This record gives sequence, C-alpha cells and structure tokens, in this order.
Amino acid sequence: MVNIPKARNTYCARCHKHNKFKVTQYKKSAESKQAQGRRRYDRKQQGFGGQSKPILRKKAKTTKKLILRLECSVCKWKHQVPIKRTKHFELGGEKKRKGQMIQF
Repeated sequence: MVNIPKARNTYCARCHKHNKFKVTQYKKSAESKQAQGRRRYDRKQQGFGGQSKPILRKKAKTTKKLILRLECSVCKWKHQVPIKRTKHFELGGEKKRKGQMIQF
C-alpha cells in the first residue's frame, strides 16, 4: 500500500526554485484515430485475409508503474515522475500512527 500526500514541496525548473506542487495520478488519454500507427494498422486490416498483426495474449506483468503528475502552484508548470510498481495506491490518505490503538 503506497500512500502519497496530495501536495509536495519540490524544485520547479521554470521558477528555478522550490515551490509547492499539486500531486495527481497520471491517466492515459483516449487513443487518437489519426495517429500514424493507427492509420497503418487500419489500412492493413482492410479487405480479406483475417487478422494481420499478432494480438498479445500472454500478459507478463501484474502491475503497472505508477506515474505522478506534479503541477507547480505558482506557474502551473507540469512534469511527471514515475514511482515503483504497486497494486494498492492511495493519494492523500490518512498517515499511519505508531503506537495508536485500533478504533472500530
């Protein structure tokens, strides 16, 4: 379980100093139908002849690497930082306290 705060103080390359950054999780956007690879694939698939390119079915990894998207609160400059692989990820959750009683 990885718990990361929603804000972090880190270096901004545009401001040339440390600022407060807003942290969000990167999410892949929808694929463009005009991308060169998509156009090439669609052209190759046309007509008779069935599936022309292999479809990968043996998935090797069980997790993806997490990518954090940092946005400077001053100049709105954004950059992305990859972190380790994890199955459970939490953004801005409660911090674990040492020696606390468990409450129900």
